[in-house]
Parts: sequence; structure tokens; C-alpha cells
Amino acid sequence: MAVDASRGGVLSAQEIRLRLAVDPPLVRGYAVLENQLQPNGFDLTLAEIHRHAGRGTIGVSNVERVLSSLEPIDFDGEGFADLGQGIYRVTYNEVVALPLDVMALGRARSSLNRVGVTIHSAVWDAGYEGRSTSLLHVLNPAGFRVSRDARILQLIFMTLSVSAESGYSGIYQGENVAAI
Repeated sequence: MAVDASRGGVLSAQEIRLRLAVDPPLVRGYAVLENQLQPNGFDLTLAEIHRHAGRGTIGVSNVERVLSSLEPIDFDGEGFADLGQGIYRVTYNEVVALPLDVMALGRARSSLNRVGVTIHSAVWDAGYEGRSTSLLHVLNPAGFRVSRDARILQLIFMTLSVSAESGYSGIYQGENVAAI
């Protein structure tokens, strides 16, 4: 049974492909479209890894927000990083530009779960544009080895039943875009 996309639903690979051809594209900065485009989403790849090096604070207002200081983790000569058990902030290669009729959720690729690693990601609101970050959590006591540009998160795009009146306008709008 076909779903009426005007009432909201998950974007298929075909719809994602169409939305990659508009300006701005739904996703840009990807490496190999055929590897990253999935039947029900789009795989984002690893650009950077950081270790949390300080305490963060979240208060009632954004004025009280203090982000944790970070220390970069280098990739070795083969392009891999060895991570011990713990949490890390990861940044993706791709820039996502969500129109007002689309929001997204990020889920760890099943390969990560199979080696004792997961990713925590917030809701990606309609109107958001940026090269986002997520929390990578290595639960495996033996650690985890990951390469730069590895596909680690599947972003699932959903159309809204009604387009948002205004898009995301928080402090992370446009994040990490200048870095590419």
C-alpha cells in the first residue's frame, strides 16, 4: 500500500535522491552516493573525533550553557583511531540542509552495535543546516578501532504532516560548515 507523503512519512532512497538534486541539497559533502544512500536513509561518515576534557553545564537558558572542552583524537598513518571504552564527540563529513517539511533522526549503523559501540544523536529539526556532531559511546571493554570516513550513522528523514512555520534557529545553525 502506498503512503501519501503529504501526510508525513519516512523518505525512501528515491525521494532522498530527488532532494539531493535541489538547492540546497538535502545532504552535501558525501563521498560515494551509492554507498551512503540506503533504502530508508543516508549514512553519514566520520570526519573528526574528540574526547571530552571538561565539565559541561546546561541551565534553564542558553546563557547558562557551557560546552565541555574537547581534545582532538588523531588518526594514525593508516587513517584509523583506536578508542578505549568511554564517550567521544564525533563530527560528520556531510552537511545536512533540512527544508521546512523534513526532520531527521540519527541511528547508529548496526555494524557499530555488533562491535559494542553506539551513537546518541538528538532530533534534527526542520530548517537545520550544518555539519553536526553526535556522542559516540564505546561500550566494548576491549575498545574500538575506526577509520576516518567510515559510515557510522544512518540519518532517517521524515516529512512533516504540515511544514514548520519557521525552521531551527538555535546556536548550532550552520555549525561546522566553515570548517569544510
